[in-house]
Amino acid sequence: MTALADAAADYLRLRNQLGHDLAEYHRLLPRFVAFLDDAGLPTVTVATAMAWANAPEVDPLGTVASHRMTIARGFARHMAGLDSSTEIPPFGVIGARRHRHEPYIFSPTDIDALMRGAQGLRTRLACATHRSMIGLLAATGMRVGEVIRLDRADLCSAEARLLIHESKFGKSRIVPLHPSVLDALQRYASLRDAVHPRPTTASFFVSSRGNRMVYQTVHTVFRNLCDGAEIGADALSRPRIHDLRHTFAIRTLIGWYRAGEDVEARLPVLSTYLGHRDPRWTYWYLSAAPELLALAASRMEAATTGGNR
Repeated sequence: MTALADAAADYLRLRNQLGHDLAEYHRLLPRFVAFLDDAGLPTVTVATAMAWANAPEVDPLGTVASHRMTIARGFARHMAGLDSSTEIPPFGVIGARRHRHEPYIFSPTDIDALMRGAQGLRTRLACATHRSMIGLLAATGMRVGEVIRLDRADLCSAEARLLIHESKFGKSRIVPLHPSVLDALQRYASLRDAVHPRPTTASFFVSSRGNRMVYQTVHTVFRNLCDGAEIGADALSRPRIHDLRHTFAIRTLIGWYRAGEDVEARLPVLSTYLGHRDPRWTYWYLSAAPELLALAASRMEAATTGGNR
C-alpha cells in the first residue's frame, strides 16, 4: 500500500467516524489514488484531478465528472494538511451537468447485427469475448464496468447466477441468468481456458493477451461495431454501449405493461435488479421511450375511464 493509499484510508476512516455516508467515496477514492500513483505523484494536483474527473470512460453529458471532482477536492483538502504542495481544485472548475443523454434503444435486429459483427474481429478469443460481453449486457442490463470487473469465481453455474461485488454506491447484488445466457458464458469460459490454460488474472473476460479487459477498448470496439452495422446512423444521439442497459430496462417495462402487470408495484424489483440506489432513478426509464410512454398513458386512461363509469 502506498503512502497516498494510507492517507486515503485515514481520510475515509475519519469521515466515517464523523457520521458521513461515504459509499461512493469508498468506491471512487481508491481509483483516484491509483490514478495519482500511476502518474507518480505524491499528492493531488488540479491537473490530475481534472484528468481523472474527465477520463475517457466518463459520459461528458452526465454528472459523474462533477461527482469525481467533489471526491478529489475533499481528499485534496485533507492532503493539504499533510503536504504543502497539494493543489485544491477550485469550486466551479467542473459544473454539475444535469442534461441527460437521450438513450438509443437497440432493436433485436440491432443486437443481432452487433453479435454478427463481433464474429469478424481479429482473433477467435476477441470474437468470443466481445460477443459474450455484448450478449451479457443486452440480456441482463448490467453496467459495463460490472461486466469488466467480473471474476471467474463470480459465476455460480449450479445456481445460474452472477455475483456483482460492491458496484456503484458500494452495493453488491445477485443477477440470475437465463439458461441460454449461462450456456453462452460457460462456452466462453471453455474457450478462454483453452486459449489461456495458465491464467494470469482472475478476470472472467480477458483480452487476447489474457489480461482483464479495459473500458476504452470495449467502448472503441463497440463503437466500431455500431458504425460497421450502421446502427443509429440517423439517431439524434450516437448509440453508446451503456444504452444496452437502458434498452434492457425499457424492454422489461414494456413487457410488463403488455402483460397487464402492476408496473408501479414491480418497479422496485427492477430497481434492485439493476442495482439502483433508489427506485426514483428507475422511474426515469418511464420517460425514455415513446412506446413506453404510450403504454403508460393508455394504462392511466383505462384506469380513469373505468373509475368514472
